[in-house]
Amino acid sequence: MLFDTDVLIWCFRGVAKAARAIESDATPTISVITYMELVQGARDKKELTVIAAFLTDLGIPVLPLSENIGHRAAIYLEEHAIKDGMTMADALIAATAVERGIVLSTGNAKHFRVINDLELDIFRI
Repeated sequence: MLFDTDVLIWCFRGVAKAARAIESDATPTISVITYMELVQGARDKKELTVIAAFLTDLGIPVLPLSENIGHRAAIYLEEHAIKDGMTMADALIAATAVERGIVLSTGNAKHFRVINDLELDIFRI
């Protein structure tokens, strides 16, 4: 499963349900975009260390962007940025999931429901 940034943030904030969802998944992954959002939101080096240790300890790979992911994300933006308010980060995360054939776990269903070929696992606290 590809975990969206919000699920990881809830985990870091101590929401047990989010931690269980990630830890119980057989093949948890994140997009490099999610990783960058986590780094950008870190308040200090200690939080960066916690993020890195969490990913390493659970063996969570950070999936890179590819030409196909970039192309698909651009199409998603063309179709949904104006009408639905889709952001570049959400388009890239969704494109990563679709290109890799991975289910996206997110609490932000409204950000992603407009993408017909994306399989979602809606996470609720």
